[in-house]
Amino acid sequence: MDVRHLELLRELADRGSVTAVAAATHRSPSAVSQQLKTAQRQLGVPLVQPAGRGLRLTDAGALLAEGGREVARTVEAVQARWDDFRGQPAGTVTVAALPSAAAVLLPGVLRELEGRPIELACTDVDLAESDYADLVTDHDLVIAHSLSRAAPAGTDGLATVELLREPLDIAMRHDHVLTARSTVRAEDLVDVEWYGVPLGYPFDTVRLAVEAVTGRPVRVVQRLRDNRLIEALVGDSDRVAVLPRYSTPAGAGVSLRELSGIPTARYVFAVMRPDRAQRLVVRHVLQTIRGVAAAIRA
Repeated sequence: MDVRHLELLRELADRGSVTAVAAATHRSPSAVSQQLKTAQRQLGVPLVQPAGRGLRLTDAGALLAEGGREVARTVEAVQARWDDFRGQPAGTVTVAALPSAAAVLLPGVLRELEGRPIELACTDVDLAESDYADLVTDHDLVIAHSLSRAAPAGTDGLATVELLREPLDIAMRHDHVLTARSTVRAEDLVDVEWYGVPLGYPFDTVRLAVEAVTGRPVRVVQRLRDNRLIEALVGDSDRVAVLPRYSTPAGAGVSLRELSGIPTARYVFAVMRPDRAQRLVVRHVLQTIRGVAAAIRA
């Protein structure tokens, strides 16, 4: 049994298509297809079968793909022990992060890692909760958000660590009539227009909670992803929005008020593929992120 064949089947299971595997492994699709044929010939059983225009794993292929994951975890565990023996975490850690969470966490992390032989290669990615799990295929560590304290949707089988509970507040311009109150109620928010977020994003749970409490629909005039854009629009209008407390800068031009009677927060998680979570340098970066998050909570 060739370990390279197990790795190839794992890649196909994770990425879903020969084209995606070829792009990720810097091979041509025909080379990947030829390697799959070689693996089937050597093992004597069909490992893939046609599915529409592509291929999908047979039961035998899925079993061996899981074996590829086990091999990868074992190799990384041995590498981690070797790094421990040598006494110094070093290398590059690729990070994909929710931008607003990254704005809070990464400056402190980079300060802590300064002068150490560790490099972070960071990418900011703003997605719906259920889409972050796919990023672990190409990144060592993914900083994602969740609608609840449970790990983000779609992360079954992955390593997950809760980093931060961030309150979600109601944002309004500094001279808005509601700024006269230290907190706002759901009833205060159904007669004003909102800037919202796309469906499936954690902030939208606040709108849903307001509607559930009041029995009235909220008027969402725009659904936008970028918090800086929302800050600018809210600061220049009578509309309100939901913004995160820690990652909305003091000079954003808006005032934040806690929503009383409704628990509102988003949860920020680190998500990793189990084999990569074994790497000493990844564990060290995760420990650093957790330390920064603990300081923010305090």
